[in-house]
Amino acid sequence: MTTTTIAPEPAGPAAVRRRERPVPAPIPFGRIAGIELRKMFDTRSGFWLMASLVVLSLAATAATIIFVDADNLDYEGFASAWGIPMSVILPMIAVLAVTSEWSARSALTTFTLVPGRGRVIGAKAVVTALVGVAAIAVAALVGAVGYLGVATVMDLDPVWNLSFAELARVTLASEIGMFMGFMLGMLFRNSPAAIVAYFVYALVLPTVSSALASTNTWWAEHATWFDLNWATMNLYTEMTDKMWAQLGVAGLIWLIIPTLVGLRLVLRSEVK
Repeated sequence: MTTTTIAPEPAGPAAVRRRERPVPAPIPFGRIAGIELRKMFDTRSGFWLMASLVVLSLAATAATIIFVDADNLDYEGFASAWGIPMSVILPMIAVLAVTSEWSARSALTTFTLVPGRGRVIGAKAVVTALVGVAAIAVAALVGAVGYLGVATVMDLDPVWNLSFAELARVTLASEIGMFMGFMLGMLFRNSPAAIVAYFVYALVLPTVSSALASTNTWWAEHATWFDLNWATMNLYTEMTDKMWAQLGVAGLIWLIIPTLVGLRLVLRSEVK
């Protein structure tokens, strides 16, 4: 019978050096944002949303050419034609940018690779903002090309009646719509529930608010302070200081505070 003797591990600095492991560098924020951008459009839902955006925008442009009198054709009309489908589709893209992690059950993988959930949500928010700006820029460019082509064919003098300030306000309105979808995605973390909630906000609440304004004088005079839809619609006109204040108050109530609540839920919710 033999006896095996196990030598004890060396103690002291030598043992510490042997157990040291290199600490991996954190994933750059730009790489996270790039991955989140790709995830917005490389899924079937993202692809078909983008496809429907192009189809609906072309249909809106064709409707503008067919139904608007030649004397009333201007650049603003073509830009508005592209803006209508964008106001519906872009918030859906923002919703899915957040809820896809839970709906596709990829949240566990994402938050394991990037344990700091705040960095992932921050990347999603940055990408959402950039997509909104890029979409409006593309709409403005394509609208200009389409209008110039129609004006050339119909022998019309182009009327470029959309200033940079107006375009900036339209972009802000689009961003508000997208971040409303983004906020609802964080609150519900479920695609169908967040999409339904967005359409309730965008379609049902304005109707209820208008009905209330028709029967209540106080609400008719002060609704813009509390109704983000009404406050956002002012962005399509010349904004006054009072209108900016109304937009800020309504945005605080409907967008900023719920976003903070949704962010807390995302950071603390259990990933299954």
